[in-house]
Amino acid sequence: MPKELQAEVRAWAKYQPDNPKLATAVRRLVEIALTFPTGARPTSESPRQRAREMASNAIDKMADNAASSDEQASRKRQLVKGPEEFQKVRRDRNRK
Repeated sequence: MPKELQAEVRAWAKYQPDNPKLATAVRRLVEIALTFPTGARPTSESPRQRAREMASNAIDKMADNAASSDEQASRKRQLVKGPEEFQKVRRDRNRK
């Protein structure tokens, strides 16, 4: 394994609760990688689309289940739209 990759794995291991040795850290990272199904994400997916998908999933996980589905959707739109102050500088929005 290249020294640079070993350094990255060791850096990752430092943030783990038990600070595992290199071999254990590599095994855990491989196990984590194998939990993702192969081909789960199309290669043509843009980074922007992937970011939107990840943000959407994160918002869904934090949703207030006591609120109606319409209210949840409205809250999600507000979060995705972002604060008014930043809407003018977003490059993915048409400026009016």
